[in-house]
Amino acid sequence: MAVESVYLDNAATTRPEAEVVAAMKEALQDFWGNPSSIHEVGRWARVRLEEARQHVANLMGCTADEIVFTSGGTEADNLAILGVLDYWKEKRRHVITAATEHHAVLDTVHWCQSHGFEATILPVDSEGRLDPADVKKAIRPTTALISLMFINNEIGTVHDIAEIGKVAREVDVVFHTDAVQAFGILPFSVAELQVDLMSVSSHKIYGPKGVGALYVKKGTRIKPRTHGGSQERGVRTGTENVPGIIGFGKACQICQEKLSTVPAQIQALRDRLEKEILERIDDVRINGSRTHRAPGILNCSFIGCEGEALLVGLDMQGICVSTGSACQAGSTGASHVLRAIGLSPEMAQASLRFSLGRNNRAEDVDAVMEFLPGIVKRLRQMSPVG
Repeated sequence: MAVESVYLDNAATTRPEAEVVAAMKEALQDFWGNPSSIHEVGRWARVRLEEARQHVANLMGCTADEIVFTSGGTEADNLAILGVLDYWKEKRRHVITAATEHHAVLDTVHWCQSHGFEATILPVDSEGRLDPADVKKAIRPTTALISLMFINNEIGTVHDIAEIGKVAREVDVVFHTDAVQAFGILPFSVAELQVDLMSVSSHKIYGPKGVGALYVKKGTRIKPRTHGGSQERGVRTGTENVPGIIGFGKACQICQEKLSTVPAQIQALRDRLEKEILERIDDVRINGSRTHRAPGILNCSFIGCEGEALLVGLDMQGICVSTGSACQAGSTGASHVLRAIGLSPEMAQASLRFSLGRNNRAEDVDAVMEFLPGIVKRLRQMSPVG
C-alpha cells in the first residue's frame, strides 16, 4: 500500500471494537450453552443473553422485553413490514414508504404489492427530505403501516421521524423506521420518535455481523415469519446467536458511553473533508441535505468522472470508500437514491460516499486529500466528456 490503510466506509460496516471481540470470545468459550435449556450451562447463556438485551434496550430507550433479536437490519425490516401487513391483511392492505428507502424495505414492499397489497411510494425533494404533510396526505382508511428510514445510508439525509411519528399516532397507523444508520450514532429514544417498530444492526456500531434487533413497542401487533420455537417471545423463533448478541450488547454499551462526544468529533472531520474537497476540486456536487444530515456521511458527485474509477484509484492508495450502499455493490445502473433526488444517471454514477466513524482521525482526511485531487484530474483528462 502507498499509505497505511484508511477506512472511510463506516456506513457499510465498522471494525468491531477489541472489547466486543473479547466478549464474544468469552461467550464462545464459557457461555456456549443453549439459552433455552433449563440446566446450569443453559442458564448461564440465558443470563448473558438477557444482559445484552438490556444494553440494547438502554441505548434505544425502551424496555428489554421490547427487543427482538434478528440476524441484522434486513431481517428486522422484513419482519416489521411482513409481520404487520400479515396481521392486518383482512382489514388494512396499504403501506406507505419513500423512494429513497434501503432495498430491504423497498424490495419487501414491492413483494407485498405482487401479493395483493397496495403501496404508496412517496417522492422526496432534492435533498432527499420527505415532508410529513405528504405522509399525512397519503394515509388511507386501509393504511396498515408507514415505513420510513431515519437516516439515509447513501446520502446521510435525516428524516423528521418524530414529526412523522406524531402523524401516524394521530390516525393509529403502525409506524416503522429503519434506524440502522442512526442507532448508536445519534442520541434518541423510541418514545421521543413515537415509533412502534425500529430496525437496528450490530455491525454498523462496531459490533459483529449477523445480528441485529427489532424494537416492538408493547401492544404492537405483528405476526412471526418463522415457526418452530418460542424464542424471542415467539416473534423470531430459532436458537439465538448468543456470541453475536453478547457482542452486540457490548457494542451498545460502548456507544452509550461515547454518545455525548463522538458525533461532534465525527461531524468536525466530515466538515473538514467536505471543505477541502470543495476548495481543491472544481465541479463537485454535494448530494443530500447540508443541514439535516448524519454526522459522518458525505456523498459527492465529481463531474466528468466515474465513481467506480475514483473508488479504485483511492483503493490503490489504501483508502477505502464506496460508491453507495454496500448491499447494492456489484449491481449495474445508477443509485436509486441519487436518481430520486433528481440526479441524472451520469451524475449519479460520478458519486462517491465517504462515511467517517469514531476511529477516524485528521490524518485520514489528509490522506484522502493527498491523492483525490490528482485522481480526479487524471480521470477527467481521460474522459471524452471531461
